[in-house]
Amino acid sequence: MATAKDLLKEKSTTQILSVTPADTLLSAMKIMEQHNIGALLVTEGQRLVGILSERDIVRKVELQGRTSAKTTVGEVMTSKVLYVEPAQSLEECMALMNEKNIRHLPVMQGETLLGVISIRDVLREIIHEQKIIISQLEHYIRGS
Repeated sequence: MATAKDLLKEKSTTQILSVTPADTLLSAMKIMEQHNIGALLVTEGQRLVGILSERDIVRKVELQGRTSAKTTVGEVMTSKVLYVEPAQSLEECMALMNEKNIRHLPVMQGETLLGVISIRDVLREIIHEQKIIISQLEHYIRGS
């Protein structure tokens, strides 16, 4: 089974998009829209301090009557960030995402941020692996 590190290697982009806690939500939302992503990592220097998702914005801004132009990322970000290590299997990643009802997981090696994987990335890879297994089993059954 593939690992989080394997998945990061397969992703089309290795760019880690992030914002700081002092950035406005409006600027963060523009980045999310520009790159068609549902979450941004929140960093201070090289240190991961949070994650900002579309869900955070809807629940902590729109529903509380705040404005995205005046609210900072630090006011609404999720500061307790769940993450995985590079060697963790995609099955473990999916189980964690499912159990905690999250869609994005940073991949950390010690204090170093390697990237972020999404539930879409994980599902795409697992489906690909299953297609390969099915094809191999069909060849085995046919005797070819």
